[in-house]
Amino acid sequence: MLHISDILIERNDLESFADLVDAVRSRAREERFLRIDVKPPFADTPERWEDVLESAFTSATGR
Repeated sequence: MLHISDILIERNDLESFADLVDAVRSRAREERFLRIDVKPPFADTPERWEDVLESAFTSATGR
């Protein structure tokens, strides 16, 4: 299971929400489930950030 908090901890080089979306897409190929457990701390995080991350995850896995 892929946790958003794990990505944020492991990838301290992420500078924006867009970087996080790319990281989710990359890791989606290795994981079966996504757990949205924290709100991303980026200034450019959109209001519907959960939907954006879920979409990035599912589109990368083909689910």
